[in-house]
Amino acid sequence: MLTTALVIIVLLAALIFSKMKATALFPLAAACLYVTGEIKQVEVLNNVTNRSVLTLILLMVASLALERSAIMPWLSSRIFLPSFKATIFRLGLSAAMSSAFLNNTAVVATFMASVQRNQEHPSSRLLIPLSYFAILGGTLTLIGTSTNLVVNALLEDRALGHLNFLTFTPVGLILLFTVGIAITLSVRTLKDTENVNLQFAQYFIDAEVQAQSKLVGNSVRQNGLRALDGLFLAEIVRDNKLISPVTPETIILAQDKLIFTGDVRHVGQLQHLDGVEVFADSSHLLETNLTEVIVSPESVLINRTLKSTDFRSRFDAAVVAISREGQRLSGKLGEQKIQAGDKLVLAVGSDFSKRQNLSRNFFFISGKQVQQPYSPIQNWIAIGGFIAAIVTSLCSSLTLLECLVFYIGILIASQVIDGTTIRRRFPFDLWLILICSLSLAQAFTNSGLASWVANQIYQCLGSDVSPYISLTVIFVITMLLTEVITNTAAAAIMLPIGITLAQIYSVSFMPFVMAVAYAASACFISPYGYQTNLMVMNAGGYTFKDFIKTGWKVSLTYSTVAIASIPVFFPF
Repeated sequence: MLTTALVIIVLLAALIFSKMKATALFPLAAACLYVTGEIKQVEVLNNVTNRSVLTLILLMVASLALERSAIMPWLSSRIFLPSFKATIFRLGLSAAMSSAFLNNTAVVATFMASVQRNQEHPSSRLLIPLSYFAILGGTLTLIGTSTNLVVNALLEDRALGHLNFLTFTPVGLILLFTVGIAITLSVRTLKDTENVNLQFAQYFIDAEVQAQSKLVGNSVRQNGLRALDGLFLAEIVRDNKLISPVTPETIILAQDKLIFTGDVRHVGQLQHLDGVEVFADSSHLLETNLTEVIVSPESVLINRTLKSTDFRSRFDAAVVAISREGQRLSGKLGEQKIQAGDKLVLAVGSDFSKRQNLSRNFFFISGKQVQQPYSPIQNWIAIGGFIAAIVTSLCSSLTLLECLVFYIGILIASQVIDGTTIRRRFPFDLWLILICSLSLAQAFTNSGLASWVANQIYQCLGSDVSPYISLTVIFVITMLLTEVITNTAAAAIMLPIGITLAQIYSVSFMPFVMAVAYAASACFISPYGYQTNLMVMNAGGYTFKDFIKTGWKVSLTYSTVAIASIPVFFPF
């Protein structure tokens, strides 16, 4: 028991305070427990082929096809309306429903690009909510987040049954509604800045409205000047007077000089506006060929310098600027260690889009299209096949794992995805962490450490305290852990304690299981606890304080509603 305790304490400390990757720390911890005999070879092998783990891995593979399908761009193109409340409702519902079935990292990456391009509302008021709604969406189904599947795997390992696809849905829907209201109210504290792309703000494009132009006499909104892709109408010069900021209701007059800023490669849009003459040397500007990307959590660049990764030859691109937490980094770029979520501005070469390692390393905010969209038939196969797999698993004796195997087989046979893509994007790191997490949970239980900790909690609370108070304590501890370590580790450590407490109280273990599952997904305060938070942090130029100001209200609402709702649907 002491050996297991020491290994877990060191693991937690390393996850919190060191810069070592979880993919290195978890195998080291599992290896220590294996060498000391706390876990057996047969247990590790069983974890490798665990049904829930394999289901999650196949879902990640299936999402490779769905990422390229038309469903996500179609949803993101129908979100933005003049009304902020209507926009955030559509954004929240679309992100949550997508995350209930798809990898929420891919969901946030897709919607993030659309949010930054929209000209209806400042992206600074939408990106944090986007991440929060994606987290909430993960609580709606068994496959919504890896945490739910890990919890299911731990239950199956202890022969305590398994969770159904819709087990999480009732409480998840309540959380989506109530916490969604809290998110909408909390965004008022976020800075309200215009959607000017800071990295391209040094480029300005001048255009003059001619007397015969059809734009004359109409508002900015009516002329579609707020909906240009990648360009922002920053100012209007009229009779040597400056109009700034420009509102959607501003009327365009003849001889107005329109000042645009943004991605200069989209300057061609202005040439298609009736009676608008562009004065910028567009040919020269287009030669800059700049592209913005966010560093993926799966990137090979993390914790390495640009120089050590041979960035230029690897990607046929040079880094122009690096942004982290909304601040442009100074010093020699080649000596900067890259972190997940960093925003890079790249000057790309002609072979950039041909490199096969782009999708694993970057999420694209603006710039070149790396992948060609699917044909209509391929879209039907990707989207319809996935829906059919889910429905079949719910309505037949076939498991979701079996349905996904069949679905991926169809994707490969119809060339929607190929073996090269699967090999390049296969989530080996996640698989390794899940295997090790399950092994740690088994050692935690088998050594008696889980029972000891549960008894200490029981004695501290007192024998006359109701199990509801213990459930609240388990929820709060798990929620605090998931803010500073991975949600997988938090669930693996806390679930055995929760189940043991249920046995001590002689009550159903399900309320404690669900408390751990929901609490492990409650990462709203720290941008570093969940990868979607980290993505929007740098894309939106947020600071840690921005997450604290909005996150504590969301986290308080989430925990209050969850603790109140869980015993209703999962009674003691």
